[in-house]
Amino acid sequence: MQISICLRKNLMKKTDKIFIAGHNGLVGSSILNLLKNNGYKNLITVNRSKLDLRDYNKVTNYFKKKKIDYLVIAAARAGGIIANSSNQKEFFLDNVEIQNSLLKLANQKKIKRTIFLGTSCIYPKFAKTPIKEESLLTGTLEKTNQCYAIAKIAGIKLCEALYEDNKLDIICLMPTNVYGDNDNFDKVNGHVIPAMISKIESGKKKKTKFVKLLGTGKPLREFIHADDLAAAIYKCLKVEKNILKKKFKLKLPILNVGTKQEITIKDLSKLIAKYVDYKGKIIFDKNSPDGTYRKNIDSSKIRNLGWYPRIKFEKGLREVINKRKN
Repeated sequence: MQISICLRKNLMKKTDKIFIAGHNGLVGSSILNLLKNNGYKNLITVNRSKLDLRDYNKVTNYFKKKKIDYLVIAAARAGGIIANSSNQKEFFLDNVEIQNSLLKLANQKKIKRTIFLGTSCIYPKFAKTPIKEESLLTGTLEKTNQCYAIAKIAGIKLCEALYEDNKLDIICLMPTNVYGDNDNFDKVNGHVIPAMISKIESGKKKKTKFVKLLGTGKPLREFIHADDLAAAIYKCLKVEKNILKKKFKLKLPILNVGTKQEITIKDLSKLIAKYVDYKGKIIFDKNSPDGTYRKNIDSSKIRNLGWYPRIKFEKGLREVINKRKN
């Protein structure tokens, strides 16, 4: 996918060295492909088996003699409600340690720009919708994923400190629920879309009369395709410093990234059943948690920079499911 972005001055050059932390993941793989398709050759990636990003000493030793111009922090421990609520310690510690290592590396090497990926889970459970970036730390978090959320908030606060104290160039992106091809389709630990796809596909394969899903089906969710999020990251890597200074003054740029499209979990299950061609019933386990009822976000700030989502939800969802059939 080629993306044309018209700016008076390109901050990022085709020859710059760009480290994509988490390049095998849902978002990391999308931004890696996008950069490759747009002619960037010096893309730095490293597998988890070769480098534990949680260990700052190992990270600094690995990059001791390597130049990095730009850094995208897409590495994280993530998952659905069950994974979050049953692995709270791991979700907190792993994310804090990864963030700390990479942000300290960015500061040590004086990287030209760092993109930090957060999550809309950082916002209070009962925040007024559409949720603005200023809602951060104004209320109580959703309990089922609060350790993950607090870890990400800690990352934002470290970004803020480095931005203000050390003048490090950082942009924080807060995407809504992300989906795409390279997701974790585990039935238990995956996010809502991949877990639901796997359960309904399994129901079709086994010819079950019904598939049981978590919650009441009533909550609303806003989904964004990983390729659209990758385009937002690309936009933020390239945007001029002068434009950021003009729009954000002396504050750390924190930008929501969403689509304005909402769907109930129940309607989502119907769509997936339709695309999978599952003929059985969908029932909901009303004794299991729903999570936050509604968390659609206000993405006007990043839209003012010229980014807009391109992939319509139904089309994107159908393509993800169809690729799994092949």
